[in-house]
Amino acid sequence: MRPYSRGLAVASLLTVLATGCGRAGDTAGPVTSSATAPSATPSATPSATPSVTPSVTPSATPSAAPAPAEFAYQPLWPFTDTAGVRAWQDAYRTGGHQPWHLDAGMTALSFAGSYLGFTGIDRVVGTPTGSGNETWVAVGLALPDGRDSTAAVVHLARWGTGTDAPWEVAGTRDTTLTLDTPRYGSTATSPLTVGGLVSGVDESLRVRVVGPAGPVGETCCLPAGGERTRWSTTLRPAAAHGTLTVVVSTGGHVAERSSASP
Repeated sequence: MRPYSRGLAVASLLTVLATGCGRAGDTAGPVTSSATAPSATPSATPSATPSVTPSVTPSATPSAAPAPAEFAYQPLWPFTDTAGVRAWQDAYRTGGHQPWHLDAGMTALSFAGSYLGFTGIDRVVGTPTGSGNETWVAVGLALPDGRDSTAAVVHLARWGTGTDAPWEVAGTRDTTLTLDTPRYGSTATSPLTVGGLVSGVDESLRVRVVGPAGPVGETCCLPAGGERTRWSTTLRPAAAHGTLTVVVSTGGHVAERSSASP
């Protein structure tokens, strides 16, 4: 049996260490889960960039711009600091390097596939919402009957100044599967308690902690279900520095029988 995922939820930590202190942050942002969304199977070696290159043309005569301002949220993907943002802008202005950073949809898909490893999430679903320097992009995949299904709604914001300020993932918008512990933007310790709410039947939750260098902790498979029922588990992530992403996904009870099944 190949499980189908109802969705995934994301939160952000400043760091996970042997010891640490708390810091308040925003509420966990982005992910809309669908009760019929198929499971996106993580790849062991995800690619570093999206497979599709958007059609974006850099300025032929770039002008000097001030250094990017600090990001208003926790930076999850693809940049980790203002120096990286400025370096990309310089490379883009001189040679058109990685234009997908200017496409919110491609950045959201890169976050789900390249960073989190959910390679089955391969399309933008519907029209992004928001305006100005913030947007919410629904990403998902195709069901066996051909319909698109939403796996997550990714929150992105522009980082930097100028018309070529790139998009940065800030989190997800949660509905039927939420993650509220630890708090968004907090500093945590190991062992790490993770929890939230879930609505559904016969759910199976997988929780991972992902850092700039890759996964640092994982637990599976936590049974859950009900109507806005609280779930909780504990991980012991390896020591890491920088902004980390806590992601929970569920396989759900909807399944497809594969050729390998008895």
